[in-house]
Amino acid sequence: MNTEQLARMKTGKGFIAALDQSGGSTPKALLQYGVPEDSYTNEDEMFTLVHAMRSRIITSPAFTKDHILGTIIFENTMGRTIEGLPTAEYLWKTKQIVPFLKVDKGLSELSEGVQLMKPMPDLDALLARALKNGIFGTKMRSVIKEANPAGIKKIVEQQFEIAKIILKADLIPIIEPEVDIFSKDKQKSETIMKEEIFKQLALLQPADKVMFKLSIPTVPNFYTDLQHEKHVVRVVALSGGYSRGEANKLLAKNHGLIASFSRALVQDLRAQQTEDKFNTILTESIRGIYESSVT
Repeated sequence: MNTEQLARMKTGKGFIAALDQSGGSTPKALLQYGVPEDSYTNEDEMFTLVHAMRSRIITSPAFTKDHILGTIIFENTMGRTIEGLPTAEYLWKTKQIVPFLKVDKGLSELSEGVQLMKPMPDLDALLARALKNGIFGTKMRSVIKEANPAGIKKIVEQQFEIAKIILKADLIPIIEPEVDIFSKDKQKSETIMKEEIFKQLALLQPADKVMFKLSIPTVPNFYTDLQHEKHVVRVVALSGGYSRGEANKLLAKNHGLIASFSRALVQDLRAQQTEDKFNTILTESIRGIYESSVT
């Protein structure tokens, strides 16, 4: 484990940029960016276009260590290069931004009010590749739709089960049991989930370190106790469907909680923009998210 990266994630000021859209969400991300589906004819062409988008963001002078602590990338992105360097190597060596890798394979069907992660049969091989490529940590997402205690217990247990495998591979897992922001009983779900998280944290080994990526809580500072738990490196927040303005406003109410935004980060960027306009818009986006993350 890179101790310099660990210290940066633990105490640095800034946020995590989530640039990890995978196969299912890539067409939507490209469409938002101004690239219609008829611009590509197969998956490889699609991933080449989205890599060009991500490369443009990452190489932008707006994308700096002064505001961004880490970046989450997708497996396909890890296997590609930026300015001649493997993506993760470019992030750390050129930008001093900590690289994370999305490792989940998507969501299972809704059951007991939640969507568990699909099986990950190739996880060990992926983690070995990640370590070889200089990845610091991983991210995996599941979703809570209803305040169903049995379902939420299964979500948290599955997250920690996979997290322990990731820890053994000498990587830091970002555990992401997202509570749907449109859930009618969101606050109750958050309460049940936090109780289950603390139960699982108590079972970790003393040296184990994890991170959490959670929906912005209904009650401000609800995760303060989690942020100070001995195993927790950092708690970050997803935008979850809020616009950037709304997400920033809600995040700023939570002391010490930092952003890990995806759509909210890139919502106004377009392929057709000039470099000056693109960089100006990205600068404004990053500064707003940063300011909300350092409250």
